Amino acid sequence: FQPVWNGADPRDPVQQPGAEQPESDDRSSRSKLIRMTLPTRVPRRRVTGPADSLFRYERALQRSGFIGIAGVDEAGRGACAGPLVVGAAILDVTSTRTVRALGELADSKLLTPAARERVYDQVTAHAVGWSTVIGPPREVDRIGRRVANIEGMRRALARLDSHVDYVLSDGFAVPGLAMPNLGVWKGDQVCGCVSAAGVLAKVTRDRIMVELDAQWPQYGFGVHKGYVTSMHREALAEFGPSPVHRQSFAPVRRAQVRHDESGARTELIS
Repeated sequence: FQPVWNGADPRDPVQQPGAEQPESDDRSSRSKLIRMTLPTRVPRRRVTGPADSLFRYERALQRSGFIGIAGVDEAGRGACAGPLVVGAAILDVTSTRTVRALGELADSKLLTPAARERVYDQVTAHAVGWSTVIGPPREVDRIGRRVANIEGMRRALARLDSHVDYVLSDGFAVPGLAMPNLGVWKGDQVCGCVSAAGVLAKVTRDRIMVELDAQWPQYGFGVHKGYVTSMHREALAEFGPSPVHRQSFAPVRRAQVRHDESGARTELIS
């Protein structure tokens, strides 16, 4: 095609109509024209912020008419020592102040201990309602982890001082509730109220385990928080189980059998 230039300089023979131009100059002119017609600004895509992605479920449910949306989550289900703790929380996701205050909110397992403490304080300060329930080790042994977990979730929801229209939980729906509920895959990573409940449960349990560490320092509860680690296995092998260990866990039972056979006795420091 023949490029058309507006405002040609009559003193420039290259720009005069009908003037002969070398083929290389013609290609150069074409490339210049093409470059000039390219858009100078590329439309930017909207970037979704962390708060938007965390509260999508809550906002979708609110658009469907559900107002009080509670999240529930546990901490310590897989530990062989210490309590099982369940948290529940209702957040006002329509409040800009609340959403901004919970800017660090995330899955409790992905947060540092210091960040969890900060988020805990923000959740307790800005939540519409929140609660925690502590299930002692003996109760977990007596009724089993799954039942203890479900019972703890029911009790935590019942303790909320605000009306609950809908419940979101991590992984599976909570059976036996009077209100509709949904188990969300990786709910503590995609639902803000579930993340908040998980932080409440995790911080509460970690604080308890630090207190237990002061009573039985030989087990290192303040480090591994009661979960099965090499450090914890070595302590069990040397000292045997403590009263806060769960006998329903195989590593604890094996350690108890070995100590019973050897006639050793666990020295409790309290």
